[in-house]
This record gives sequence, C-alpha cells and structure tokens, in this order.
Amino acid sequence: MKKKRIIIKRFTDILISILTIIVTSPILIIAAIAIKLESRGPVLFKHERTGYNGQKFLMYKFRGMVHNALELGPELTQVNDPRITKVGRILRRTSIDEIPQVINVLKGEMSIVGPRPEITSITSRYDEEQRRIFEFIPGITGYSQINGRQRLTPEQRVKMEVEYYSKANIFTDFIILLKTFEAIATNHGNL
Repeated sequence: MKKKRIIIKRFTDILISILTIIVTSPILIIAAIAIKLESRGPVLFKHERTGYNGQKFLMYKFRGMVHNALELGPELTQVNDPRITKVGRILRRTSIDEIPQVINVLKGEMSIVGPRPEITSITSRYDEEQRRIFEFIPGITGYSQINGRQRLTPEQRVKMEVEYYSKANIFTDFIILLKTFEAIATNHGNL
C-alpha cells in the first residue's frame, strides 16, 4: 500500500506542478520583470536545504530581498527585515515567491505537500528525534505552513511535522492543500 501511495503522490505532484506553471505563467513573468526592475541580481534565489534522507538540494524561490542579503544579515528572515524589497513584500504576502519551488517538485526534490525543508545550518544540529523529519519528502506547503508558518521556531516546526507526517495520507494532504489557500489569503503566520 505504501508503494501505491508514493506512486499516486508523485503523479499528483507532477500534474499539479505542470498545471501551476501553465496557470500562473503570466504572474511568473510579471514577477520576474518586477524583480529585475526594482533591484539588480538574479530573479531566482537558490538556497541550500535538507530534504529526503538528509540529502542537500537547492530550493528555488523568487528573490524577495536585496541581491546580497546574506552578506547583510542573518540567514533567516526577521520580522520587518530591511533587506526585503518592495516587490519582495508583495511576493511574500501573496506567497508568489514560493511558486518556483514547482521546479524542485518536478525534479523530485520536493512534493506539493510535506514538511517544510529547513536550511542546512539548522538541520546539521538536529538530534536523533528531529532527524526523523528526513523520512519524509519536503513540501511547498504542509502542516506547519497552515499552523503557524514563520511564527514557529524551527524546533516547534520539526516536532509538529514529525508527529503529523508519521500518520499522514493522501486525504490529509488534500486538506492541507485546501487550507493553504486560507493561510495565504489571511497571511496568518507570515513575516
């Protein structure tokens, strides 16, 4: 049964990713142009994350900060972070900055629904219990995304997600996907 679930989930991930690219392509083009017009630097921000089985990968997002943000401040975004650009604030508020992660989904590094992939400087300090998160393919959206988002500490997030994804199924993935739209609309938990 587990193998069947994995095949269905992968097929669903690919289908949703392709549909997302098609449906949002005008938004993606506008976002890319706006980023380039506002500040120099690449349109996409690639950041190393830890994924399934502890494998490192580069996660894609639209760049919402000044081009040298990591040189100017901490690795994690702070509340009222001055490095966030005007366009970046809009992209983050609407979660449009997350759409390029469908590339990671198509590559098999992420899923549409799963635990949030954390930065490697944090995952390198995980204890044995926290490392259980690597048993699950990380997702663009997930349980912590609809239950606190960036207001959760990495420790709270990983504990919550290990417990949740140990029991998750396709139906719970569907519920999370639906609740994601509410979280985006209300901006609850976003920085």
